[in-house]
Amino acid sequence: MIELGLGRISRLLKYTPQPWKAIHVAGTNGKGTICAYLSAMLTASGVRVGRFTSPHLIDRRDCITIDDETVKKWAFRAAERSVLERNKKDGIEASEFELLTATAFEIFYREKIEIGVVEVGLGGRLDATNALENKAVTVISKMGLDHQSFLGNTIEEIARQKAGIMRAGVPCVLDKSNPPSVQKVIEDYAKKIGTDVILSSTESTFLDQLPKDDFEPHQWENLACAYTAFHLAYTKSDSPLHRLVPAVQNIDWPGRLQTIGVRSVTGREETIILDGAHNVQSAEVLGRYVDGRLRTQKDRITWVLAASEGKELEGIMKPLLRPGDCVAAVQFGPVDGMPWVQATAPEDILAAAARTGVVTAQLHNAGTDISGSLQWAAATASRGPIVVAGSLYLVSDVLRLLRDAETLQDQFLKQ
Repeated sequence: MIELGLGRISRLLKYTPQPWKAIHVAGTNGKGTICAYLSAMLTASGVRVGRFTSPHLIDRRDCITIDDETVKKWAFRAAERSVLERNKKDGIEASEFELLTATAFEIFYREKIEIGVVEVGLGGRLDATNALENKAVTVISKMGLDHQSFLGNTIEEIARQKAGIMRAGVPCVLDKSNPPSVQKVIEDYAKKIGTDVILSSTESTFLDQLPKDDFEPHQWENLACAYTAFHLAYTKSDSPLHRLVPAVQNIDWPGRLQTIGVRSVTGREETIILDGAHNVQSAEVLGRYVDGRLRTQKDRITWVLAASEGKELEGIMKPLLRPGDCVAAVQFGPVDGMPWVQATAPEDILAAAARTGVVTAQLHNAGTDISGSLQWAAATASRGPIVVAGSLYLVSDVLRLLRDAETLQDQFLKQ
C-alpha cells in the first residue's frame, strides 16, 4: 500500500545534512531520461554529481549513481544500515521507497556531492523526494494520465500534484510540449508561490551541434528540458559546451528504446528492443518508433508484453499492435521493496491484444515464464523484430535474467 506524505521521510532525514544543491524532476514521462542527461552533462562539466531515479532495474543500488557510476556496494550497504537503524530506533515505520530515498540522500552527503539530480517517485507534492532542502532548479516533464487513483483523474489535477515540487524563488523548467491547460496550472501555481516558469527550448547552440535525426522527437524534447535546467544550475564561469556533446551522445539509458542481445537465453543472433513504456502516452511514443524504424510491409512485430494491475490495457495496446503482429503475454515477478505492485494476468493482456485485431493463433500465454516468453518470441519472429514492453518491472526481470544467464555462461566457459 502506498501512503504518500512527508512526515516519515522528514524524520528519517533529521540527521542527514543536505548541503548539496538539487535539481528535482517530476512528470509522467521522460523524467528518468532527463535525469540521465543532466547527470551526464554535469559529470562531463567537472561537477561532482549524485543521481537518484526509480524504480531500480536489477539491484536496489543501481538507482543511485555518483559521477554517473553506480554507487559501490559497500557504500550503499553502509548508508542503508544507518537509515534502517534510525528507522527502527525512532519507530518511524517508513516505506521501502522512503528508506531508499533516505539512503540516497545519506550517500550524497557522505560522498560530498555538489549537485544531486533527483527523480520524483510518484506525483510530486507528497512524494518522499520532496523533502529536498536546497533546490536550485525544478523540472516538470511531459504530463499524461497515470496513477490516477493517487494523483487525480484529469491531466490538470495531476499537474497540480507535480507542481508541488516547486519552491519560491527557484526556477521551474517546464516541457514546452505540454498542452496549454497543463502550462496554465503550472504557471498559476508559480505566481501563487513566487517563482518563474521557463519553457524548455530546442533553440540553442548546444542542440545545434547534435544530429537531430539520431534522436526520437520525445528524446529531443527531454534533452531540451535537461539542457535548459543545466544552464540554470551550472554556475561556474567556464563554458563546458564542448564537453556536453560527447557526454550526451554516449549516454546509455537501460530500458528506454534499449537495443540488447538475448543470445544467452534464446540462441537468437539478432538484437531486440527493450522499452519500459507503461502508459498510453509512452506507448504512443514507442508505437511511433516501431512504425517508423522497425515495421516494413513484410515485417510483423513480435511482442513480449506485461503490465501492472490497473493500467489502461487497450489504450496501451492500440498504438503498439497491428493485426499481423504476434504477442506473448507474461507476468513479471515480485518487485523488490514494492509488494503493492501486482502484475496483470497474461490472459487479460491477450484479451486486450485480441480486441486490437491480433488473431488467436498469434497469441501466447507465457504465464510467469519470462525466459519461455523470449524463447517463444525468438522462434516466432525468426529474424524479424522483437519488442519487449509494457512495464519497467518486466524490463528489470529481463535484464536480470540476461545477466544471470551470461554469468552462468562465463563460468561454464572458464571450466
